[in-house]
Amino acid sequence: MKLHFRNEYVGKENYSLVLFWIRKFPIFVAVIVGTVSYAEAVRPDRPPTDPIAFLAPRMRQCRENRFSSLKSTDEDGSIDKGFNLLETASSVVPQGQIVSVAKNTVKFAWGRMMAELAPQDKSGSYKRPQYKFSGYIGQGNFPDEGGGRYQLYVGNPCPWCHRARLALKVRQIIDDEVGLTYLVDDPVRASRGGWVFDKKPGYSDPIFASNDLRQLYERMSPGFKGRCTAPLLVDSKRKEIISNESSDIVRMLGTASFGREDLRLRTAIDLYPPDLAKIIDETNIWVYELLNNGVYQCGFSTTQVAYDRASAGVRRGLERCNDILSNNDFLCGPNFTEADLRLLPTVLRFDGSYAPLFRAGGAHLRIRDFPNLHKWLIKCWHDVPGVKDSIDIQDANSSYYRQLFPLNPGGLIPTAITAKDIGLEA
Repeated sequence: MKLHFRNEYVGKENYSLVLFWIRKFPIFVAVIVGTVSYAEAVRPDRPPTDPIAFLAPRMRQCRENRFSSLKSTDEDGSIDKGFNLLETASSVVPQGQIVSVAKNTVKFAWGRMMAELAPQDKSGSYKRPQYKFSGYIGQGNFPDEGGGRYQLYVGNPCPWCHRARLALKVRQIIDDEVGLTYLVDDPVRASRGGWVFDKKPGYSDPIFASNDLRQLYERMSPGFKGRCTAPLLVDSKRKEIISNESSDIVRMLGTASFGREDLRLRTAIDLYPPDLAKIIDETNIWVYELLNNGVYQCGFSTTQVAYDRASAGVRRGLERCNDILSNNDFLCGPNFTEADLRLLPTVLRFDGSYAPLFRAGGAHLRIRDFPNLHKWLIKCWHDVPGVKDSIDIQDANSSYYRQLFPLNPGGLIPTAITAKDIGLEA
């Protein structure tokens, strides 16, 4: 977009001043220019107002005073009034027009940031990216063997990573069978995506000593163009990516022996028993659509229609779980299976992040509102081996507020929720 101002106002000094402000406060300048332009369009009877003529004196004063005059107009400077836009600009255009232009400008910028964060369809509904890696342990180039040949990369905040980590914990798979590396969520340090490695034990890349997950992707899949997501399962011997799809990784970890014939004997939990395969697969479909992915469709929606549809789906999913668990200990019968494992990360994050931040099902909703589901959560937490050790609840929930800045632009992090807060501990 090109802005044309009247010649008498665009001297070298004002031009430099405008460039300075556009770089420093682009949204503020856009609001002013948009407001003045809008005012001239709807009120042609008024004398024309040049945005630069209107802003230049105040811009210059603010820069000279290190922006103190912009931020405060009270006598002692103790009260921050932001840009003081309404008081200053309302002498030129009505307040309603200023508010309308400001809202639309900020909403446009927010929508663009949301699309960068989470791809949208034309209805404003979040569409999760598809993954191209389709390897499988026990097939083709990836034999079912242990010895640390396979390496799994996970980040604590991510629910999809949590699935994979749960599979390791529940099946008591040790590092000698599948290596485990932790990732740190830090999009500022990451060259693409949000995952980086660290110098702490267990947080460094054991294969290439990569700085972040992008480097690992590019070294194992040169020319890779997609999103550098986790969990990531790789073959350290062949230096190849096996899969970055959490559902496939969980299934592999739940069924492979990794060269140890006694692996199934070390745990009473069979995540995917043949006689329950059909019902587990059917349950996985609706749990994913309504809950696992549904909460993200709530949080990443950019239209009211898309949000309402996703939020209603979340409520249906929670109610369906609650109904099933009124007669069963677990989703597919008396035993913990893959279906429960895939639901658990979403439920553990619901009260701390998905309801209040994503407004999933309504910002006021809590798992306690579904007594049978809450009872199931407590049972999983206390009775299923490894569940307690599979997540840092406080870090997982705080991460959403730290990193998803389009949803939390102020960066304020609520008091961290604990296991006790959601009724898991006395």
